[in-house]
Amino acid sequence: METARLVLRRWREEDVAAMAAVNADPEVMRWIGDGSVRDEARTRAGIEAIEREWEHEGFGLFAVEVRESGRLAGFTGLSVPHFLPEVLPAVEIGWRLGREFWGKGYATEAAGAALRFGFLDRGLNQIVSIAQPENTASERIMAKLGMRLLRETVDPGAGRVARVHGLSRVEYEAAAA
Repeated sequence: METARLVLRRWREEDVAAMAAVNADPEVMRWIGDGSVRDEARTRAGIEAIEREWEHEGFGLFAVEVRESGRLAGFTGLSVPHFLPEVLPAVEIGWRLGREFWGKGYATEAAGAALRFGFLDRGLNQIVSIAQPENTASERIMAKLGMRLLRETVDPGAGRVARVHGLSRVEYEAAAA
């Protein structure tokens, strides 16, 4: 898929090192799970899991490439949030971009395309997004996407408060009309 400035695509071998650099940045990872950084081996395993989810679910996390430079910015897309069993069955939209790509509107642009893909191409009825309350940047993106707060809970794996936002296909289509 393409947007005005981005290409959303499946993963390639050459993406591993660039995504590992994103995952190694403590500021990027601050609000992900327990905040731990990830090395290249964990990044590779994560990308392999993403590709398995594509094969099993028919959706997954897209590699996000900046069209102008061809550089990998990070990811956005859809996944099943197994880490938060109380919201299952659910499909989550998420994003993670390298710090140099923050503040340019890329996350909102990419997530908007992934949301369309989920509702229009995959026929999902609801999509959620999960963030820790202090992650105000992600919550701003959720608001721009039209999502609303559904509940506050605790992520059992990280022991941190998590806010679950959501949007239904009916709400999405009404906003698009």
